[in-house]
Amino acid sequence: MSPREATVEHATKETTVRVELRIDGSGAASADSGLPFFDHMLQQLGTHAGFDLTVTAKGDLDVDGHHTVEDVGLALGQAMAEALGDKKGIRRFASTTVPLDEAAVEVALDLSGRPFVVHEVDVPAETIGTYDTGLTEDFVRAFATAAGMTVHVRLVSGRSPHHVVEAEFKALATALGTACSLTGRGETPSTKGTL
Repeated sequence: MSPREATVEHATKETTVRVELRIDGSGAASADSGLPFFDHMLQQLGTHAGFDLTVTAKGDLDVDGHHTVEDVGLALGQAMAEALGDKKGIRRFASTTVPLDEAAVEVALDLSGRPFVVHEVDVPAETIGTYDTGLTEDFVRAFATAAGMTVHVRLVSGRSPHHVVEAEFKALATALGTACSLTGRGETPSTKGTL
């Protein structure tokens, strides 16, 4: 079986993003986007999914972080779609709830090829360092759209924006790691025969 990996470069007038992804990795993750808290979240994503992930991004942070965060999501989603290829043998579905102190976030996802997002996380608006917590939903939507996955995210409990956002990234990571895992059966996990 060929390695499930991809490198994607995404460039616009607002951002330049490079993502290197190896699904069957060791959890080695690094990120440099100019938004340190976002970098920390991307590292959580790679580590807890078991992916090898490297993200570098340069964006118009003098305007705000939106373009950078969204375009990283798009590039990461594209890399995931390319790395998964025809998706033969993957588990496909996964769900988990991840706690972080008082916060707990539930993620259920399907690597279906059909992008759809339900994001019910009423996190207090706050800036963590230079990261606007409201950008988390934008990241998830861009990532899911480009990866072609259905994602439901729900806040179970939580008050601290830092804890809520980190629990969400860790839950997304854990569910992705499971959904991308190989079952050993080798067929496409769909009655249609394709995803």
